[in-house]
Formats: sequence, structure tokens, C-alpha cells
Amino acid sequence: MGRARGKAIGTALVGSLGEALGRCQLASLSALALPFYGGLVVAALLLLPVGLGFPLLPPAAAALRRHVDRQRSRTARWTATGPPSPRPLPRPLPRSARAVLGDEEFWRELRWAWLDPVTGGLLVAVPLSLFWYGVFGALVQPFVWRELGDGNWYGFVRVDSPGTAVAALLLGLALIAGALRLAPLALDRHARWTRWALSAPYRAELVRRIDHLTGTRADALDTQAAELRRIERDLHDGAQARLVALGMTLERATGLVDSDPAAARVLLTEVRAASERALQDLRELVHGILPPVLADRGLGDAVRSLALDSFLDVEVEVAPAPGRLPAAVESAAYFAVAELLANAAKHSGAREVRIALGHADGLLRVSVADDGRGGADPDRGGGLLGVRRRLGAFDGTLALDSPPGGPTLAILEIPCASSSPKTSSCSGTD
Repeated sequence: MGRARGKAIGTALVGSLGEALGRCQLASLSALALPFYGGLVVAALLLLPVGLGFPLLPPAAAALRRHVDRQRSRTARWTATGPPSPRPLPRPLPRSARAVLGDEEFWRELRWAWLDPVTGGLLVAVPLSLFWYGVFGALVQPFVWRELGDGNWYGFVRVDSPGTAVAALLLGLALIAGALRLAPLALDRHARWTRWALSAPYRAELVRRIDHLTGTRADALDTQAAELRRIERDLHDGAQARLVALGMTLERATGLVDSDPAAARVLLTEVRAASERALQDLRELVHGILPPVLADRGLGDAVRSLALDSFLDVEVEVAPAPGRLPAAVESAAYFAVAELLANAAKHSGAREVRIALGHADGLLRVSVADDGRGGADPDRGGGLLGVRRRLGAFDGTLALDSPPGGPTLAILEIPCASSSPKTSSCSGTD
């Protein structure tokens, strides 16, 4: 048992070190691509004096930011360097050349694009160089040393006999082992460098966060006031009007009970039908405020209910969760998914939708992908802007990738923590 356990631990350790080495390889390839994006931006900047750079700078800067955001995401997934920090806010790129030039974040990204191949690239190149040189010594030298002649040196070993070939093999294995052990350290240093180079000064980040929270608080208050007005209007025009009519009909029936029982029975039948309609109005109103399935079964089953009610082919995948999320977070995510499903059905011409929900590291993540014609843009207003404002009240974000022609991918992220387990079937795939 002990030997098997030790073997399993050793295999896991080697796999982890090998994964770190593979990530170093990906980071080095990403660093090689950076001069291309940096070159596009510099070319647009050089063309500004003749006017050609003004239409070229925003798309070039947007391409650079997409690459930078991918690197940010990889760094966050691969490492956990340094103390926890506030979750970064969305960083939309200005759409005009003048605004791009005035964006401090753009200049930090451009500086990083030119420095990372030299600094970060060299960091991850150290274990990679040791590894591939070790592979040459372990897998190539023992078989080709005779063809390489008397001047064949591998490191500090002159390989000119079977014994020295074995020494080269052992040295190569040692270099491979050293590269595997060095890879996590190099990856960690590369993450520190990336985080330092791309992070805004603390004061500037604090000002941005205060501005963001001020705006989202105002949006939340406006949304709450609008929701209260909607509820008041629905009550006044719906259930309240029916109840008033019901009371008047009941009063007439009461006056006819003695003089005309048959007419009173007809009116009482109308009262019963009116009460059923008023009850249905109240149920619909409550469903618009907090769907019963959401309150009783949780977010996973509530989203499945939305999928069943939709005429689209909707597949829902919910990762297992340790417990229920805060009610306000579940409500915000539920209505955001409902809006995205409605958009897919009404505006994009989609036929299939895939929804995935997951909760990890204090973050609720919901992705909604459809095969529609795309072109969705929250900046145009409408329901998507409402979704962004709803999530903003929780410091959440809506990331939307919807090129013309489709498909559309929306990713919702809301910082939250799950509570103690309650009744909820939050696993499985429909």
C-alpha cells in the first residue's frame, strides 16, 4: 500500500512539473507573438502625422489588448503569486485614436509588449533551454557520438567513448530533472513580472474602483426604483383592478340573493372566475419578482426551467456546488440568463443554446453560447445593458463575444460565496 501510494505521489509530482514546463513553452510562444501586435500599434502611431494612423490605431490597440487579456487570464489560472487583490475591473478600450492615446492602460500594454520578449521570455527560456539540451544529451548523444568526431563536447564532458557517452546521458537526465524543478519557479517569476508590468498604480486602480462602485450603486438604485414602479403598475392595472371588480360583482350578487337567486348564482360564478384570474395575475407578478423554482430549488433548476420553457434547443450544464448561493446573486444570474435566452430567440435567430454554470474560488461563472447571427452589443442599450447594470451592482461583469455572422458567447461572472448546502440539484447535464 505504501509503495503504491509513493508511486502515485511521484507520478503526480512529475506530471505537475511537466505541466509547468509545458506552460513555460506556451508562455515563450506567446512572447514571440508580442512583437507582431506591438509592431501593428507602432506602425499605426507612426502613420498618425499623415492621417492614416487614426483609423488604424483603435483596431491595432484592440488586438493588442485581446492578446494581453489572454495573458492575464493565463497568469491568473496558472499561478497564485502574491497576496490576494481586488478582482480587476473591465477595461474597455476607447474607440477613437485620440482616446486611445490618452489611455494609460494602452501605454502600459504597449510597453509590456516590447519588454516581455526580453524579460519574461528569458525567464521561461531558462528551463526550456536546459530541458531540450538535456534531451539532446540523453536521447541523441549515446547514439551519434561516433559520427560527431573527437571534438564532440556535451557540456563539460568530451564524448569520445562509450563511457563518456554514458556520462553525457546521465548529465542530460540531470539537466532534464533540473529543468522540471526550475519550471515552476520560472513560471512564478514570469507571473510576478507580468502582474507588475500590467497592473495600474494602486492609487489609480483605487480611483477606478471607487468610480465603478459609485456608478453601479446609482444604476442599482435606478433599477430598484424602476422595478418598484413596475410592480406598483402591475398591481394597479392587474390584480387590484380585478379585485375591485370582484368586490363590486360580489356586492351585486349579495343584493340579489333574496330577490333573484338565479342571477345571484350567475354573478357568484363570475366572482369565482374573476378570483382565479386575479390569483393568476398575482402568481405571474410574484414569478417576475422571484420565481418559486428559484427560491425552492436554486439557480441550477431555475435555469433548467427556463430551458424547458424556451422553444430553442437549450442544453444546460451545471457543475456541482457545495451549497446555495446568496439569494440576490441567484436572482441576478437567473434574470440575466433569461434575458440572454430571450435575445437569442428574438434577435439572433439562434436554434441551439448551451448554458454552463459553475462556482469556484468565490466566483459564479455562467456562459451562454448560441449559434445565431451575432452582432449583439450592450453599448446599444436595451436588455444587454440592463444585464450589465444588474451584474455591476454585485461587482460582476458581462463579457460578450458576438461578431457579425455569429456565433455569440456571453460570459457572466459574479463574485460570491456559497452558503451551507440546501435543497438543490446543482449537478448534471440536460
